[in-house]
Amino acid sequence: MIDRQAPVPPGSTQTWDGPDGPRADGPLADGPLADGPGDAGSVVPLPVRQGTGRWLVLAGVFVCAACGLVYELELVALATYLMGDSIAQTSVVLSVMVFAMGIGSLAAKRLRRHAAAGFGAIEAALALVGGGSVMALYAVFAWTGDWGGMWADGPRCLLVAFSLATGLLIGAEVPLLMELIQRIRRQDAGGAVADLSAADYVGALVGGLAFPFLLLPVLGQLTGALITGAVNAVVGGALVLGLFRHDLSRRARRLLLTANICVLTLLASAAVLVDDFERAARQALYGADVRVAVHTDVQEVLLTGGRDGRPLNLFLDGRLRVSGRDELRYHEALVHPAMTGRHARVLVLGGGDGLAAREVLRHPGVRRADVVALDPGVVRLARTDPALSRLNAHSLDDPRVHVVTADAFDWLRTAPTAAYDVVVSDLPHPGITASTKLYAQEFYGLARQVLAPGGRLVVHGGAVESRPRDFWTLDATLRAAGLRTTAYRVRGRQAGYAAGPDRGPADGARAHRDWGFVLAADRHTPRPRLDPAGPRPRTLTDASLAADVRAAERTRVAGLPPSTLVHPRYSD
Repeated sequence: MIDRQAPVPPGSTQTWDGPDGPRADGPLADGPLADGPGDAGSVVPLPVRQGTGRWLVLAGVFVCAACGLVYELELVALATYLMGDSIAQTSVVLSVMVFAMGIGSLAAKRLRRHAAAGFGAIEAALALVGGGSVMALYAVFAWTGDWGGMWADGPRCLLVAFSLATGLLIGAEVPLLMELIQRIRRQDAGGAVADLSAADYVGALVGGLAFPFLLLPVLGQLTGALITGAVNAVVGGALVLGLFRHDLSRRARRLLLTANICVLTLLASAAVLVDDFERAARQALYGADVRVAVHTDVQEVLLTGGRDGRPLNLFLDGRLRVSGRDELRYHEALVHPAMTGRHARVLVLGGGDGLAAREVLRHPGVRRADVVALDPGVVRLARTDPALSRLNAHSLDDPRVHVVTADAFDWLRTAPTAAYDVVVSDLPHPGITASTKLYAQEFYGLARQVLAPGGRLVVHGGAVESRPRDFWTLDATLRAAGLRTTAYRVRGRQAGYAAGPDRGPADGARAHRDWGFVLAADRHTPRPRLDPAGPRPRTLTDASLAADVRAAERTRVAGLPPSTLVHPRYSD
């Protein structure tokens, strides 16, 4: 990379024909003439001292590294948010970027003779590509995501394309920066690499911390990416046009200045329009009836409908969690079969919307119901939003209900043993990476410990017909934890939105039409049935539950291994 700038012994003199002609090296580089602007120790005349110039280049490395890591994290977050949370998908984005960085580094060798102009052009392009990637991807997903056909994988292909382009541009930075810093003052290759690497890694640390703790919660993905791009353009342009302007022709300076102004204008215009864009994209995704859209510390929470006779829908990170058209059938099937027997003390894992608690409280024998929900923002909406609180019958305000905001896995590790007659697991699909541990053998081992003698555990396992391996992996996992199980499935899910780890509308061919549940107990094989002394559900009977058990059994996939923390087996 710097073969023409091999180190020379101290005190020796060597000439190097750089772009501006021969340069002197050796004692002159560290002599009195090296202390002022335009010193003879530099290949190009500088407007500042050599030491100041080196620090400015290293500061540029620092800022560019921070911006580069923000772009990388933005793309990973987009892979999770737009197209479903997936370890495989995240790995593809990261591996494509790292591969592209290597290719970009090799390609930049051809630009070394024009390092200043090349670096300025690359930073302008990187600011535009990285800063605009979030808005472009969100637009494609919102307006073409449900077109089907050749567009079905359009957002994923564009995500990979942005990962490739961003990686190429980031990879091209370091060789050019190495060339620029060596033009200021020659040093051995190892020392130059150490200086650049230190600035690069520290900048990456700052960018990595700024993304989750500053940019994402304060500015959001769209504005955060645009501002990062603007910072990238300003720093890259200022470094080249300010420090290395004499290394550029007049035409190159004009072109570079014009390019940066255009990039900043585009990014600023997008930032001004970002709120209107986001509202339009939400309407494209969810329709015109979006009532509430908030970003909590955990996720995006969105409510549609719930007034003027329109059914309420609750979306968490773009995935339909509650549909007012069919939630009653789901929650009755989830809760009531498990309530047959003692049910004075009930634990609900998840269920921050209050709908599972509503069904639990319909049983007069309940003395206490503990709800462990991850997102306090959802709990707050369940209590304060008129439509959602009306749908859950104000269950979270019942004096028998005690809400704890915590991770269910962590909470179970310190929960009292044999404390609950019934445990209701109303958690997101296991194919979502953050939820996989909540469907692991270790998790159900902890849940088994909190069950009182004769207690029951019921788990929502996703769609049976379209994802049978996931569902029966759940059954195998519960059995591996020492529980005895009976599976059942209930039809009646409304089509139109994907379930499980997928986000956004589902096409008709892949729409999920059922819910699967597994009822488990410690000492006996449970049989899903209704409590004779309990309330009468509107969507269930003992006969329909018996048919649901037989329907689920016909889909059984035998011989599946359990899912564990270190070996998750649910598909994404």
